Amino acid sequence: MGKVIMVTGGARSGKSTFAEKKTNGIGQSISYIATAKAIDKDMSDRIEKHKASRPKGWHTFEMYQGFDHLLKDPHFINSDTFLLDCITIMITNIMFDQDLDYDTCSLEAIEKVEADIIKVINGLIGLMKEQEKNLIVVTNEVGYGLVPAYRLGNIFRDIAGRVNQYLAELSDEVYLVVSGIPVKIK
Repeated sequence: MGKVIMVTGGARSGKSTFAEKKTNGIGQSISYIATAKAIDKDMSDRIEKHKASRPKGWHTFEMYQGFDHLLKDPHFINSDTFLLDCITIMITNIMFDQDLDYDTCSLEAIEKVEADIIKVINGLIGLMKEQEKNLIVVTNEVGYGLVPAYRLGNIFRDIAGRVNQYLAELSDEVYLVVSGIPVKIK
């Protein structure tokens, strides 16, 4: 049966590096699920650095939703372990896919967006467990930072915090990475 492992920590804490190393102990055939979209030059540069750091034999899926489509992909079928990096970027993408003005939208609209995000996560984890695949997910710990001064930042922080709690509950193992040092917390 597949295992779900969550890796969390602050920005530039070493989460992705630890998660990549963690795959070596649990999988033989690794695939990477990249959730970032190249929306500007800085993000394009970050994506390229992440690509360069990955082992060459790993297949990369560039997606942040619609994971049921993986069932038809031979790379999915032949992989036993998946590293998704990262949940918080996935949340951002799903939030911005909505046609919402986050400065003025209702609480009900925000709750629907969060429910949509949870649905995507449930679909991904359900798929991996059903197919007996291992899944390592990287996410940012958003609770240590400053309280955002604007509504969108608060909405994002609140959704990401609740999603991380939910994901930790569903995970078999959870690691917090601080200054490159992983600490197993579950």
